[in-house]
Amino acid sequence: MDPPDDDIEFDFFDDEPATGEAPGPSRMRIPRPPRRERPPMGPPRGTTPLLRLGTLVVVVIALILVFALLINSCGSSKQSAYASYMSKVDTIAHTSTTDGTQVANALTGLKVTDVVTKLRGIAATERQNVQAAQNLVPPGPLRPENAYLVEALQLRVNGIDGLATTFERTANSKNTSSDATLLAEQADRLLASDVVWDDFFVSLTTQVMKNQGVTGVSPPESHVATSDLVTPHSMALVLERLRGASTGGGKCSGLHGTNIVGVKALPAGSTLSTGSLNTVTASTDLAFTVTVQDSGNFLEANIPVTLTIEKGSAPIAKTVSIQSINPGESKDVTFTGLGQVPFATQTTVKVDVKPVPCEANVSNNSAQYPVIFSLPG
Repeated sequence: MDPPDDDIEFDFFDDEPATGEAPGPSRMRIPRPPRRERPPMGPPRGTTPLLRLGTLVVVVIALILVFALLINSCGSSKQSAYASYMSKVDTIAHTSTTDGTQVANALTGLKVTDVVTKLRGIAATERQNVQAAQNLVPPGPLRPENAYLVEALQLRVNGIDGLATTFERTANSKNTSSDATLLAEQADRLLASDVVWDDFFVSLTTQVMKNQGVTGVSPPESHVATSDLVTPHSMALVLERLRGASTGGGKCSGLHGTNIVGVKALPAGSTLSTGSLNTVTASTDLAFTVTVQDSGNFLEANIPVTLTIEKGSAPIAKTVSIQSINPGESKDVTFTGLGQVPFATQTTVKVDVKPVPCEANVSNNSAQYPVIFSLPG
């Protein structure tokens, strides 16, 4: 056997010449365009920027004017809304105040049935006032105050209706003191209505309008109660009148009447005399005050007092009514706004007090005063 060949050579790969990485193709550089030098900043040239600025100013001014008009329109609208509302309330207030006067007039009747009928009619009118107040559409901030307005008017309905019912129920009663207390309790509702109107409508409404910047608008006042008609004493006088101070109510009995106490010329305050010529200075605030007394034993109401200044074919005449007056009480009635009086010639100032029901002596219900008016200074 042949000995192993230890010198075996493995030649799997052909000998290749040593190689290096072939160089890639050469890159071409694109030349950059030269930089432009920015011109220095300066004021804008031409009219276009100025036009844009002018347009902007005009737009801003227009917006300001629009907002100003809107604000002014809102303020005017608010003022108008409050004024319109108060105008409607004023109508209701006037009607309700008149109803209060009519209550006093009703109590001068000579029969219970007449008094009751009149009071029922007045209560019906007040119910219409309540409905009118409920139908009002007040400005938003015044809705609570409008509710108080309705409440005040409803109290008047309750009080007047309550008086009618009480007069009716006590028509055959002989207990004047007890019946007068019952009537006064009903009349208290009229007094309460005046308090609600003043404190919860007028006062609060005034404050709301002040807070809202509303000026030149005032809530109207309205009163229906007087001290002569809301006390047991005054109601006892009414009952005595109706009951004839005894029995057989509805007939004239007892002493009834009024008389003129005196007349004063204002502002001087001089008392006129019926027996001598009176010189009166005719200033711009000329007025006369007539004092009338209840000379009877009963409450009297709705007493017209007329003052007349003779002036050729066109005399000056004014009439003012006394709502109510108690026995022995005196009340003043003042006449203003007399206009142009005759100067430097003697004239007559005449006063007439209309007789009350059942008044027998009317000789002291009229008086005449010779007067000559002089210019001031």
